[in-house]
Amino acid sequence: MDNLVIVSLDHKAHQRCREIHRHCYAMATPGVNFTGDAFFMTEEYLLMMWRRIDFLASVLRHGFDFVFTDADILWFRNPFPHFHDDADFQIACDTYLGSASDRHNIPNGGFVYARSNHRTLHFYKYWYNSKDRFPGKHDQDVFNEIKFDPFLDGLRMRFLDTAYFGGFCQPVKDLNVAITMHANCCVGLQTKVHDLRNVLDDWKRFAKFPMEERSGVSFDWRSPRVRCR
Repeated sequence: MDNLVIVSLDHKAHQRCREIHRHCYAMATPGVNFTGDAFFMTEEYLLMMWRRIDFLASVLRHGFDFVFTDADILWFRNPFPHFHDDADFQIACDTYLGSASDRHNIPNGGFVYARSNHRTLHFYKYWYNSKDRFPGKHDQDVFNEIKFDPFLDGLRMRFLDTAYFGGFCQPVKDLNVAITMHANCCVGLQTKVHDLRNVLDDWKRFAKFPMEERSGVSFDWRSPRVRCR
């Protein structure tokens, strides 16, 4: 937990973070109030997403590698043994097509592992500046636009297999290897919370089985079959 930094976007969230965790960072955005919900693709949402990219770029500039995770992602296991050793930048997927190096995969910026080096620094700067080329699009859509650019040919980019790093778009099928579950392809805070609670309850029931019995357990998630569907 000493390596976990919680990023808060408003004063109330920051106060709550300080109550439960040692490392909190208030990510202020001048002239913008993120106290309320920033609904998908509204102006506030787009500003928040691009402020996030700018913040992550600053982490890399300070020389830190990072794993970025959205708040609507459950972690079940240590992800590091399943990261690609040869990658500068690796990202989760909404849709995984079978190859970690296939740039046709549909990425999701909610879960990213980036190493601090000159390639990722140039990439994040290019990504952020590309928002002006594609006005009205969020960071994930712009990433899809630029991922084939020759400028990024030197970047060692990998996409994470949804067989391990799953989400509601493509859920992990085998709980014995599940690492994360993301409430993607699901809109609305209460909707996400409802189905993520189901996922967590499912995981707790699975975890009660002895280790030697888990491989033979026929088990499936209840979500996304409830609110998120």
